[in-house]
Amino acid sequence: MATIVADNIISPLGFTTEENLEAIMSGSSSLYHYDRMEGIPFPFTASLFSGEQKGNLLIEGYTFFESLAIQSIRYALHDISIPLDERVILIISSTKLNIDLLSEDENEDNVICPGIAAFKIAQAIGVTTMPIVVCNACISGVSAMILGNRLLELGLYDHAIVCGVDVQSPFIISGFQSFKALSEESCRPFDIERLGLNLGEGVATVVFSHLSDDSKWHIKKGAIRNDAFHVTSPSPQGEGCLKSIQAVIKGVDIDGLALINAHGTATMYNDQMESKAISRADLSKIPLNGLKGYYGHTMGAAGILETILTMHSIEKGIILGTKGFEEIGVSGKVNVISSNIVTKKRDFLKIISGFGGCNAAALLSYERVNDATLPVSTIQVVHKLTLCPDMLEIDGVKQDIGTDDICILNYLYKDRIGDYPRFYKMDGLARLGFVASELILAQEGQKRFVNNERRAVVFFNKYGTAHADMEYLKSISDEDNFYPSPSEFVYTLPNIVNGEISIRNGYRGETCFYILPEKDEKRMNEILQTSFLDNKIDSILTGWIEYKSDKDFEAELFIIEN
Repeated sequence: MATIVADNIISPLGFTTEENLEAIMSGSSSLYHYDRMEGIPFPFTASLFSGEQKGNLLIEGYTFFESLAIQSIRYALHDISIPLDERVILIISSTKLNIDLLSEDENEDNVICPGIAAFKIAQAIGVTTMPIVVCNACISGVSAMILGNRLLELGLYDHAIVCGVDVQSPFIISGFQSFKALSEESCRPFDIERLGLNLGEGVATVVFSHLSDDSKWHIKKGAIRNDAFHVTSPSPQGEGCLKSIQAVIKGVDIDGLALINAHGTATMYNDQMESKAISRADLSKIPLNGLKGYYGHTMGAAGILETILTMHSIEKGIILGTKGFEEIGVSGKVNVISSNIVTKKRDFLKIISGFGGCNAAALLSYERVNDATLPVSTIQVVHKLTLCPDMLEIDGVKQDIGTDDICILNYLYKDRIGDYPRFYKMDGLARLGFVASELILAQEGQKRFVNNERRAVVFFNKYGTAHADMEYLKSISDEDNFYPSPSEFVYTLPNIVNGEISIRNGYRGETCFYILPEKDEKRMNEILQTSFLDNKIDSILTGWIEYKSDKDFEAELFIIEN
């Protein structure tokens, strides 16, 4: 069993966990109204670092994103002693990493290749093993904590440093504005007057280690579920959120829960969906809070930052209030806490959701637990597919894919699939993953297009969505011709390919996207082992999918079973 032995938060409210908790307990917020900023021709409210704070945090030779991660990890490690050897793994949780530096002529590896940025962070703090980037939209932080916890439970590592970090930029702010999801005023989670979310920037770090002799915070259970409903809209009944909650509270005395810390973005759809899921899970009486009114939505940092604040507030016997909430504005029966209240309980539930249909839940507890290592699964490869511009091979048999003068992905879609017009709306990475998955699933020959909670969809690559990023950048490069496209923005999230495949096939199991500095089968296999710790999962559609252009791509997919 892994326990959390150290943590840190750096935000506009403070550079330590203690400073942040003190500020929030006093009701402070870092949300500020901006009439406009360079590159953003509209007013918005957000939580952003000041110029002075950036100057104090920036490390020479590193980007601001990298500096934030390095500073937070160093703070977290300051008062503990762990050997930074091959038994330590670094996991970075982020949605867009160095995207604030992307320009039309940008070719620096740490911008277009997220894994390189993670590698630089690892080197700076002295970690020698290959780092992992969890790029799972808004649930990235909770996904990363679940991954770190599982890697230790399997005995593959002794320590996991999990750092969630994102910085804001015209790229991200314009993208959320294109969905009409931003509120110009401070957000109001679960409130009847809520108008949308605010964005924020920050970094949060937790360090997992094997059990110590003292009582410590630990993840009793974590689960990730896809609702297989839509890539941008959550299931109205909260199916994915409900399934993730049910997976972690099964067999748990819910009367022992101090609270549910929700995603609580203050958008119409998210808060309504969460309220329905919580009500359907029979958790209506449990105190519920959301912390976006203090920080806004910090994206890849959100799940970790909010977990840390909840842990430390509970240690003080306090449930933090939901800033901005006054009157209930959701139909699901929930017990939203508007101001700080007292609690003596020590368990809590963290829930979160995001684009691509992804949802996650983690049950955390502060207690002494038994140390045990779980067995590593035996993975069996059932089917294998390799697809490149000049080759298609399925289960060792090469197949004809037409001539060299056509777009192979479009050709294969029209020739062998042809019944899913949404294909033409997808970006290159999603089209590649979709075509490759259709071909390998056809080879499998099982019944399709029915709800399936037992299959996970887990993908890897090195460049994330670099091609889609450059396409979206064109729509916001000129303030006088500013037309951010929601359909292009959503595909700048790598995990959307997981969502597209889940929607097509009714897959409601675990979905995750991981970015590595290089293709590494050992590291990929370790991650896949963790998915099988979810006892609902008995098979995984997985592999490496990299797309640079219609003439430069690679998909190596597998169907594996436990």
